[in-house]
Amino acid sequence: MLRSDDTTKKYAAMDSLYDAGKYKKALKLMEQLVPAYRGKPQAEALMFKYANTFYQLEDFYLSGYQFDRFETSYPKSDSIEVAAYKSAKSYYQLSPRFSLDQKDTYLALEKLQGYINNYPNSNRRNEANTLVRELREKLERKDIEVANQYLDTAESLGTFGPAIGAYDNFIADHPGSKYRKDAFFGRLLAEYKLAINSVPTKVGDRLLEAKKYYDSFLKYYSESDLRADADEIMEDINKRLSESQTETAIN
Repeated sequence: MLRSDDTTKKYAAMDSLYDAGKYKKALKLMEQLVPAYRGKPQAEALMFKYANTFYQLEDFYLSGYQFDRFETSYPKSDSIEVAAYKSAKSYYQLSPRFSLDQKDTYLALEKLQGYINNYPNSNRRNEANTLVRELREKLERKDIEVANQYLDTAESLGTFGPAIGAYDNFIADHPGSKYRKDAFFGRLLAEYKLAINSVPTKVGDRLLEAKKYYDSFLKYYSESDLRADADEIMEDINKRLSESQTETAIN
């Protein structure tokens, strides 16, 4: 078939292989058929199968690209919703583990959210929402780990500002995250460490700022497993402030 000049027979052979799940063999024929059928009535079905073959072979870079092309080329196709979903799912499959660069994760979120918005009544909507939640949690974990790393290295680098800023950004960007409690506590801890490592003239103001962060933590997470640690920090803040006031009064 690969050497044959009969495109009709070649198409039939490709169809048979595709239907049998022999995607690698079908792909070899498709690569010859795609340019031959461009602009013909059979091209729509062929291009969908071409994209789906890459999907079945788990070549998600090419399946995402080819399904995108299908959506653009055949916007009125009966297969357009499936193509849109498999395009988004392809990019989801490319999303790396949280510790790596998340460019593909952001693209997958954009594709999945676009699918949900365009097909609100789809029977794939629940699955798409599940995938969106999974990807968002990955981004949240990435952001909280970055903030924690800033805190871990702050003392040796002599700067707590990046950690405090990262926790502030996390709280603003991820209001419903399961890691939000950790961000509130991390911010308190970072400000407290900044205060006790500051020059004497700045310690008092920074302890008062840390006290505000304790109050914020307590407002939302008074029953959390981190409450005892937060209380311990607060006890030391109050002790230091009291000592500072006594010293000032003596002087």
